[in-house]
Amino acid sequence: MEDAGVQNPAEEKPENKVTEEDQAQRMQQQQQQMQDNAQKKLAEPTQQHDHQQQQQNDEAHHQERIKVENPEKTSEVVSSGMIPKESKESKRSWSTQAGESESQKDSELPKDTWQLCNVTAGPDYIPCLDNEKALKKLRTTGHFEHRERHCPEEPPTCLVPLPDGYKRPIPWPTSRDKIWYHNVPHTKLAEFKGHQNWVKVTGEFLTFPGGGTQFIHGALHYIDFLQRAVPKIGWGKHTRVILDVGCGVASFGGYMFERDVLTMSFAPKDEHEAQVQFALERGIPAISAVMGSKRLPFPSAVFDLIHCARCRVPWHNEGGLLLLELNRLLRPGGYFVWSATPVYQKLKDDVEIWQAMSALTVSMCWDLVTIKRDKLNKIGAAIYRKPSTNDCYDQRKKNFPPMCPNDDDPNAAWSVPLQACMHRVPSEPSIRGSRWPDDWPRRLQKPPYWLNSTQMGIYGKPAPQDFTADYHHWKNVVTVTYIKGLGINWDGVRNVMDMRAVYGGFAAALKDMKVWVVNVVNVDSPDTLPIIFERGLFGIYHDWCESYSTYPRTYDLLHADHLLSKLKTRCKLVPVLAEVDRMLRPGGTFIVRDESSTVGEVEGILKSMHWEVHLTNNNDKQGILSAQKGDWRPETFALSSS
Repeated sequence: MEDAGVQNPAEEKPENKVTEEDQAQRMQQQQQQMQDNAQKKLAEPTQQHDHQQQQQNDEAHHQERIKVENPEKTSEVVSSGMIPKESKESKRSWSTQAGESESQKDSELPKDTWQLCNVTAGPDYIPCLDNEKALKKLRTTGHFEHRERHCPEEPPTCLVPLPDGYKRPIPWPTSRDKIWYHNVPHTKLAEFKGHQNWVKVTGEFLTFPGGGTQFIHGALHYIDFLQRAVPKIGWGKHTRVILDVGCGVASFGGYMFERDVLTMSFAPKDEHEAQVQFALERGIPAISAVMGSKRLPFPSAVFDLIHCARCRVPWHNEGGLLLLELNRLLRPGGYFVWSATPVYQKLKDDVEIWQAMSALTVSMCWDLVTIKRDKLNKIGAAIYRKPSTNDCYDQRKKNFPPMCPNDDDPNAAWSVPLQACMHRVPSEPSIRGSRWPDDWPRRLQKPPYWLNSTQMGIYGKPAPQDFTADYHHWKNVVTVTYIKGLGINWDGVRNVMDMRAVYGGFAAALKDMKVWVVNVVNVDSPDTLPIIFERGLFGIYHDWCESYSTYPRTYDLLHADHLLSKLKTRCKLVPVLAEVDRMLRPGGTFIVRDESSTVGEVEGILKSMHWEVHLTNNNDKQGILSAQKGDWRPETFALSSS
């Protein structure tokens, strides 16, 4: 069986092979077409372009989704040659992150030759975090503005060099305990943290004993200690998706997989020489981010638990501004675990911080559930619980911290300044946040209780049915095509990104694989990220016209379903694919499902970067491409990159 008109490479017909001459001719035609399109964009609004594309595919998509929902016709779905498209009408039912916050740029052609990025960061270049030109113009760094995103006006079209001595990464789960020394150039962390049991240099490897400052006898002991302290935490059932603040090398998140818990870890770039880079090389989810002056790029009320082990964040400062951001992200009834020195030490500074923190959490209506001591590790943890009703808020004698104004959208998170206020807990039973999700794994397949049948889904059905159809669709695509038909060595795949997640169906279909998937919801797409979290998966808001906040060479597989044709209306395709090259490890796979013209254009650009295109299949309107990044790098440096 075949998916979306994709042939098994072994069965490919000779007449479908594209010669170099045909390829050159097609690239020439595409270049002319792109230039014509660029002219039209000046006179034509982006939304109009989107609607025209959607109109052409609505009927085909409707037929495919009907087939997906009928298990007797699974074979029809897989061989139908149709790739689902958004319903035009559904766009009116969904807000976008751009609409909730703000957005966005234009399109060009691949150069004949690529060059290496000529930047101070070298092989660790993150364009939006290493923009030296913008950093020099900052008036203040008091709120860690120098660790926040400052993207170049023109996104880079250069390629990031490989570190000297780079080797293909060690597969999971071995990678949790050791990685190649030369794959992560920042080895000062090993010197700085060696005495804290985080990371050690062992020959050609960096090894991770599994501990840290707070859990020197192992992360699993610490994880189980927390559940014994509060059994209702229920790792892997009641508590599934958590946030780890100031994550170190992410051993906490790495061992959480053994309790069936997904951990989004984050730390600032270069705080201790690339902690996040260590985490990702180990196969543990992490992003470079900071609690500074802006909201973190997540919706409100989505994390089941938030963890901070000695994360050195001044929660009590400025009216509790940073702790109030955690309050925004935490589900009503969710837990905050704080295992820091003020909890269990009696030094003057620790006592003062504890007193300030105690006053703040009481005023926020957080319940101090328990303070427990771990005698083996000689540490302690204070565990707080966010209220699940508004009763305490309504009974406060002092309105501090204040409640947020009604027009403050808690889900607006893309480049939005932090707000020192709290949002009320939803009280209507049909509103998201009014009750806890089903236990994992039941929540994965079940439409969220707050998806309304009167709301049209992304693909044109009532939202709950749309959700279910999407789940079955991706289950078939992944099982029949991605696992069996693309020739991917899944044993070498660990870090996965869905660059345009809708309901998270692609990630859900990979549940039983030894991978994790970060689901990206573009800021100008319907805001479905809360649905993804509700089903026990995780993700992030992002604008693909900008660079993503990760180190180079951190993903094994990138998946772009109908992303690139949409992006072409706002920004250039070449820098987007240069960013794909930056994020993907050598040997990593890029899967593209899109309009045939876009797939052909992508194929030409990837080949110009010496990628190996394993499979391309186009019908009249839709296509699929699977390509593998190699070790090739240009020999010359760009004049300048910023």
